[in-house]
Amino acid sequence: MLVAKFVRAQHIGFAALLIIASPTQSSHAEEAQQAAPDSNQVTLPPVSVQPARPKQKRAPRVAAKKAARRPPPPPTTQPAEPPRPVETATGPVQGYVATRSAGGTKTDTPLIETPQSISVVTADQMQAQGVRTLAESLRYTPGVSAEVWGPDPRCDGLHIRGFKATGNTLFYKDSLQLKGTSFSSFNCLEPYGAERIEVVRGPSSVLFGQGEPSGIINYVSKRPLDRPFHEVEVGFGSFKQLEGRFDFSGPLDKDGHWFYRLTGLGSGGGTQVDFVDKDRVFIAPALTWRPNADTTLTILSHYQRERNGWSAQFLPAEGTVFPNPHGKIPSNRFPGEPGFDRYNPTHYSIGYVFEHRASDIWTFRQNARYAGLDNPNQRVVYGVGFTEPGSNPPSSDLRTYYRYGDLGNSKLNAFAIDNQAQAKFRTGPLAHTLLIGLDHQRYKLADFGQTYEGTGPEGSAPIDIFNPVYGQPLVPGAPYYDVNQTQTQTGIYIQDQIKLDRWVFQLGGRHDWAKTRTDDRLPQGTSSSQSDTAFTGRVGLLYLFDSGWAPYVSYATSFLPLLGTSFAGTPFKPETGEQYEIGVKYQPPGWNAFITVAAFDLTRQNVLTNDPDHDFFQIQTGEIRSRGIEVEAVASLTSGWDLRAAYTYLEPKITADTDLTIVGKTPNGIPRHSAAVWADYTFRGGPLDGFGAGAGVRYIGSNFGSDTNVAELSGGRIVPFRIPSVTLFDAAIHYDWRGFRFAVNAKNLFDKEYVATCYNVENNCFFGSRRTVIASARYRW
Repeated sequence: MLVAKFVRAQHIGFAALLIIASPTQSSHAEEAQQAAPDSNQVTLPPVSVQPARPKQKRAPRVAAKKAARRPPPPPTTQPAEPPRPVETATGPVQGYVATRSAGGTKTDTPLIETPQSISVVTADQMQAQGVRTLAESLRYTPGVSAEVWGPDPRCDGLHIRGFKATGNTLFYKDSLQLKGTSFSSFNCLEPYGAERIEVVRGPSSVLFGQGEPSGIINYVSKRPLDRPFHEVEVGFGSFKQLEGRFDFSGPLDKDGHWFYRLTGLGSGGGTQVDFVDKDRVFIAPALTWRPNADTTLTILSHYQRERNGWSAQFLPAEGTVFPNPHGKIPSNRFPGEPGFDRYNPTHYSIGYVFEHRASDIWTFRQNARYAGLDNPNQRVVYGVGFTEPGSNPPSSDLRTYYRYGDLGNSKLNAFAIDNQAQAKFRTGPLAHTLLIGLDHQRYKLADFGQTYEGTGPEGSAPIDIFNPVYGQPLVPGAPYYDVNQTQTQTGIYIQDQIKLDRWVFQLGGRHDWAKTRTDDRLPQGTSSSQSDTAFTGRVGLLYLFDSGWAPYVSYATSFLPLLGTSFAGTPFKPETGEQYEIGVKYQPPGWNAFITVAAFDLTRQNVLTNDPDHDFFQIQTGEIRSRGIEVEAVASLTSGWDLRAAYTYLEPKITADTDLTIVGKTPNGIPRHSAAVWADYTFRGGPLDGFGAGAGVRYIGSNFGSDTNVAELSGGRIVPFRIPSVTLFDAAIHYDWRGFRFAVNAKNLFDKEYVATCYNVENNCFFGSRRTVIASARYRW
């Protein structure tokens, strides 16, 4: 089989591809993919040229009068779609339906020709749904479980294709990775600064190097426009939230060489958890220089500062999922200490995207970025449950919650650069889009952790969770974690997108070299270093039917040197992944719609999970396999309808682990079924012109609260540990008038109280987001 040969002879195929796809075998250049403007160039509006109409003889006056009295012909059932701006892989999209992306190929490629499952959430959709966080933008996306830990300030509660994809490695900004740590990530990046958010499901190491085998999330920044654009917006909502934001763009000179964009936001107010505020400042300047039609340089940057409390609650299961004789713990209960708990990340980045078209065949690109993150945080919210520490036999009154304080500080600096050479040419009947690249990344992390002790047993700080009295003294304890870590990764890759009539063949290979050095700065700490190399690849085949259908198959592998250490200070082994995928895409002719159905079989090895013996640490459990089906449909119709629907079926299983009691079990926090539908309608013409409304429903299936799939409650009772399923409703109303837009968005409209997930019985259950209503007024000119 082709796939088996590809895996067994990876390096041979890698070298052969260089020879077969060499552009020297072609004497002329042609487009290998559907024509589109270069993805990094400023988007220009299309120009329609109509041929002159032939002159006709003037009709007699009587005939003209009779013709004037004739009734107009009835309207057609499918009116012609008005001209739309030319779409690029990084530019604006009108409505919900993106047809091009660079997320899966690093080239501006039609989604219908990409043998991989990709979702694109557009800025128009985020505006219509009143999105305020990255996780909210993914609520209607298949294969993704967003807000797994509820309104968590860390923003890393995301699952993709049945795996816990933490904030360490899944997040990309403008196709360059932004790696974080378990408590500090870039996932909270303000979505208002995004033109689109892409979810590329399955392994993508062949182009991006080290990465999650389950997929990546690519945040595509807003870029300068070639026309004047101005927008200001104010809003207020639940929990006394206030916000103001702006977005300005346009040309800077008369010659059309310089363009700018300035996007910003300020927000502040409370949250659904008592004593927890959430404040944010965000600004993203961008500048484009385009000296000629073949060369573009765009500088992209952002700065974001947050001053938050700690809204992740870490509550026990008895009182949230299971009954408690003292009642149910309120969803607004704050188990920490007011004035002590805080989570204050500041992150920033500056970089550029350069593109030069050297000839009809060759285009060169270079993307580079420097990013930094500083996150001082402390909390006493993290408890050990109702069991009194040190008691023997274990003692519990099911209301005294034993907490421990913790202080942390993470500082991260990262540099990434990606060099690409793209060639479009033909070899006989084969049309090629060849991509050759060299990239490099360097991360430096300083991570510090220190305990805070209370006056309770074994340094705990007990509190009555049903009737809390705050103000307990906390004394700084000993540091338990002080690590400096440096990681570098260099990779070379090659990809060829080949078209033969209606066949599309994609083949790629990559070799990575990664080095990690870890210095444990605690007394008697040790230093260690490791070097890892890996070859990863991808092969895909797709067929384009005239009817708009495009079935495909693909195979891909991944490689991920993990940034971090176990409790013992030992660096983690690299994680690997392997996936088989089969699917079909449908782009109905004459309709602005797109449908994708995909089935996959994904195996992930050396998986990180929470360390059950040491809080805030992780261990590598072995192997997990996930199989599933995903369905997605998006449409933006001329009749005023915008639609998005998603369904996901997942069947994950732990296939290898040092703990034999969980082998064969379902990993915790993964619902088997989930579905979401959103529809928005806007009146066009008539007395209701400009009015519109939207409604959505989200179903999140039940999931297990532990990897053992059972819970041991007080008294030693063993019961199945299932988090109940939940159905949530969202709604919106809006009115557009002379540049103004007035809107009200409601999420979890009926204020359903539910538990999002749990990670054990004692102290790791999280309430989901309660009802949030936001009213906003926007003006564009």
